[in-house]
Amino acid sequence: MNKKKILNDPVYGFINIPNDLVFDIIEHPYFQRLRRIKQLGLTDLVYPGAHHTRFHHAIGATYLMQKTLDTLRSKGVMIFDAEYEAALVAILLHDVGHGPFSHTLEFSLFKGVHHEQISLWIFDRLNKEFGGRLELAKQIFTGTYHRKFLHQLVSSQLDVDRLDYLKRDSFFTGVYEGTIGAERIIKMLNVVDDQLVVEEKGIYSIENFVSARRLMYWQVYLHKTSVAAEAMLISLIKRAKKLTQSGKSIPATPALSIFMERDITKQEFLDDPDLLGIFTMLDDTDIWGSIKMWQSHEDPVLSDLSHGLLTRKLFGIQLSNDKFSSDIIDTVQQAIIDKGYTSSEAKYFIQKDSISNAAYIAKGGSINILMKSGQIIDVAKATDLPNIKAMSKIVKKHYLCFPKNLQLPKGLFDVQQG
Repeated sequence: MNKKKILNDPVYGFINIPNDLVFDIIEHPYFQRLRRIKQLGLTDLVYPGAHHTRFHHAIGATYLMQKTLDTLRSKGVMIFDAEYEAALVAILLHDVGHGPFSHTLEFSLFKGVHHEQISLWIFDRLNKEFGGRLELAKQIFTGTYHRKFLHQLVSSQLDVDRLDYLKRDSFFTGVYEGTIGAERIIKMLNVVDDQLVVEEKGIYSIENFVSARRLMYWQVYLHKTSVAAEAMLISLIKRAKKLTQSGKSIPATPALSIFMERDITKQEFLDDPDLLGIFTMLDDTDIWGSIKMWQSHEDPVLSDLSHGLLTRKLFGIQLSNDKFSSDIIDTVQQAIIDKGYTSSEAKYFIQKDSISNAAYIAKGGSINILMKSGQIIDVAKATDLPNIKAMSKIVKKHYLCFPKNLQLPKGLFDVQQG
């Protein structure tokens, strides 16, 4: 079988599959599932072009990893063929543990299990299937391999994951403020004392990278309408699980039904190996297919939320620098009850939480600049880059989501809440 395939990527053009192992992993059902998980969850409700998938992103990140490793080799960084292949596999599989709608339902379908943990379990399962050939890739993925710069390329403040998703998400949403010079950044990378560094002449490309990331968070990843839609979907899944676990008949796909019937924890994943296999059958289509059935369900909460998502009748949202007062929340909840819902039903139509944006956090893994003098400094400490220092501050906003058609007192949100 010819495994020297070429993919035509809308962002980078033609991408060559580098070797047989990468091809075989791409062909595996666990990886093919990523075709059915959108990269940006419900963001296409705001930016209609945002239909790209985790599959697109993983392929793109692998392409950038290949370019990066070739650049480092050209600068005299010794990278053995086994390390080269393992780094490609590590970035290829870095998102394989994502569930439906990517981050949106990460803590709704099960309890206390991050997608990184599921990725690691899938790594282990694939490693067995491939006769141990993924062991080095797993070490790079987890950061246990002794050459730390390889892990930094997979997960750090400046990794190929971020380089691809910023460039790709900017392309598909049309938010061109998020455009970065990924190719130039890659050309400026080097390794000193086993740490990834950026050569001084690339410092302004890094400033643009950090600025673009900040803008993409506010304009795309944390767009208030996307946040409201995700809050609505989370409420919907919570309601469906509540009804299922109380004995109501809630139609769903077989894989989704398993996760609706139980509050599955990390320990249950460990105790029941079949659960991981069931999880790998889940994707966005399970959720949408079920929602289409739920819109005609007799439960008013389930049907109203389902119909709202399907027809884009989304929650409204209010943002504040401070937490919303209990008086405001009580007023909103009473307005929901006045619509004919019970007090226990009303809680599904109100969601409160917070969002935060930190474009660059040096603590735990800075972006290091290799100066012409040979000195290595944190990019935020570069004397002529005050913007990065400013963007290092974490900005946090609280939000309150609820139906738009409520009769609320005029000026309810005018006063900033303490």
